[in-house]
Formats: sequence, C-alpha cells, structure tokens
Amino acid sequence: MGETQVRDDGTVTRSAEYVGSFPVDDCCLDDQMQQLHTQLKSLKTCKKRRSVSLKFSIKGVKMYDEDETTILMAHALRRVSLSTAHPSDAQFAFVSHNPGNPDAQLYCHLFKASHARAAQFLNLLLCRCFQLSYLEKHPEVAQDESAGPLPNCTPSLLNQGFPLSVSALVSFRRAPTQGLLPGEKVFPLKNNSATTEEQPSIQEEVFTSPSLVRKKAIRNKVLCSGAYRSFTYSPHKQRHLQDRLNSPQGKGQDKIPVRRARPPSLAETEEALAQAVWCWAGIATDRSSSLLAEDVLGSYLLCPHPKRSGCGSLIIRFSTGLVTHLIDNTYKGTYLLENCHIEFCTIAALIEHYTEFEELDFPLSCSRVNHCYEWEENVGKAHQSFKRKNAKYNQRK
Repeated sequence: MGETQVRDDGTVTRSAEYVGSFPVDDCCLDDQMQQLHTQLKSLKTCKKRRSVSLKFSIKGVKMYDEDETTILMAHALRRVSLSTAHPSDAQFAFVSHNPGNPDAQLYCHLFKASHARAAQFLNLLLCRCFQLSYLEKHPEVAQDESAGPLPNCTPSLLNQGFPLSVSALVSFRRAPTQGLLPGEKVFPLKNNSATTEEQPSIQEEVFTSPSLVRKKAIRNKVLCSGAYRSFTYSPHKQRHLQDRLNSPQGKGQDKIPVRRARPPSLAETEEALAQAVWCWAGIATDRSSSLLAEDVLGSYLLCPHPKRSGCGSLIIRFSTGLVTHLIDNTYKGTYLLENCHIEFCTIAALIEHYTEFEELDFPLSCSRVNHCYEWEENVGKAHQSFKRKNAKYNQRK
C-alpha cells in the first residue's frame, strides 16, 4: 500500500466502491456486531457499486465522486460509532448517524475495496482517526514521551550543514581525525624526497580536502554536482566546532538525554499504521486497557509484558473480560503466543492468523469503537453556543 499521502489539511484520500447503506438496530454492541457481520456476508456478492473517493481526517469522513469534485456524503467523526472490515471479502464499513435522522437511528455504510489489504488499510485509517481524536480530546492520557536513553555516542559533524544522503561519502575525513580509516589503502607517493614521517600528514591533507572528495565522487557518477555545497566550514572552524561538541557542557552534561516520540499522525506506511492501531500509540497503556474493556469482542491491545522484560503481550477482550496472552520470543527468532503451538516470523503474521482462524476463545477482531462518539447530535452545538455566550459575557465585562 505504500505510505499514506497526507495533504496540507490533514486528510488522507483513498479510492473504493460504494455498495450502499442499511439501517442498524439500536441494541447492545455485541448484538450489533453480530448483525453487521451477517449483513456484510449477504452483500459480498452485490454487483451494484459506484466508484468513489474517501477522505479521512480526525474531523470526519467524506465521500466524493470518483473525480473528487462532488461531495456525496459527509460524517463528523464524533458521529461515527465504529469501523469494521472483512478483508477476505475486501469489504470496509463504518456505522454512523445520518444528519437529520433521529439520534437512535444508525446506518452502516459499506464499501468494496480493490483487494483484501486495501480494505484493511481503509479500516486502519478510520480506527487511527478514532485514536487520534481521543488523544486530542484527552491529552492527559498521553503516554510518556521518553522512550529510554539515547545510546552513548560521540557527537559528529554530520547534520551540521549538508544532507544526510551524502553522509557515507563525507563521513571520512570531513572532520579532523588522525590516521587513515580501517581498511583504507595507503598509496605510495611519487615524490621520493618526502620522508616516511611526512607521508601520513600529506595523505591526510589529500583525503581531507572537500573539493577533491567532491570532484572524485562526481567523476565516478556517485554524486550530483550540487551536493553538499552548503558545507562551508574551513578546517579551523571544523576543529573549533568539534572541540565544542566534545567538551563538557557544564552541569547539564550529567543529564541523560531522552528520545522524544514523534507526534501522532496519519502519515504512516501500512505497517506503521497497523502497529499504531494495535498498540493504541500515544495513549497510556492503563487507559488503553480501560477503553479496550468497552470495545468489541475480540479487540486487542499489543503492549510490553508487565512482568517479563523483552517480551510482548496481547490483551484481548473476551466475553468474560480482558485476558492477557504472553508473546514469547523463541530461540529461533520467531514469535509464539502463549498456550499456542504455531510460530510466526513477525507479529503481523501472528495477528493476521488469529484474526482469520478461531483458535482462541474468540477470533481477533479488526473492528474498533469510536470512544469519542456523541449519542446526541445537539451536544456539540450546545457546547459551541455556551462558548459563544460566555465570550459575549466576557466582552461586556
């Protein structure tokens, strides 16, 4: 599927075929999911479809015609209750409240994707929108940004003025060092008058020259002529900057730097997007577990095991409650789910298998509930009206 293309307005667009919409009964979540699965199976051979474009964002879902010129349907994310998919039938669907209808009346909107992975990708996009929307409304549940200390490494002059794409070419001899690199050949000089003691220094100057390195790279067609021209440090400035990087920075040097997590986004590859949805990325594990208890049967949370370091765990919502299964790393480098006998090369293969086959108490589900769903349409409008009245009152004061 590649990487999601996120526009300036934060939307991700994907194509699909619109099959149709049907009403969903107002009943408990588990019964509602059973009704949805039955209805989706009956519509998997439906031939009547229309090519459309779907746009996803944390504000909502919009459906346009194939040319993206006419909007056909729009739903605010707070009025979308859940997302689901049947990858084997290339089906993707979401349940929402249609504007203007009674609050208790919900509709399921069904789409046919080009193949199974495309349907799963559409579902992952909407599920991630649910998570990002919850994180935006509840910033207090964000997980700790620190992801452990950075490895202790010597600061480098790389990243100080030229692109990383040429770091392999300039990492040798761009900063002042002593001697040749390991494995580097020593060529004898043609001038026999130079002594043995002078040769290393002369060779060092030759290899240190940025212009010679650049010309040689261009001749060998390894580098374009405009590359790393922005690196304009003289040897004196190089030494000065390297001394500053290597020198202690006072009392603050004793502090261990921490790696900052990237801000959550829809701009992810398919694998990274799936990992974010499975791990409820950005939301603290304890809050994710409490939300999981209110999700659909078979929904799960992938997280580190609380008691065994280096191992993962899969927390699954069954009818009896939340059950934690250890994901063991075998000596072969494979993954094995607790009390199961099949080994997998990747976590993705493990999850895909237990989603398709009912070897657990209940198969894993790719469906997810929107925990920011608003049951009443006027809740948002009433809140906005209150804010406007409050602003007018403050202006009068």
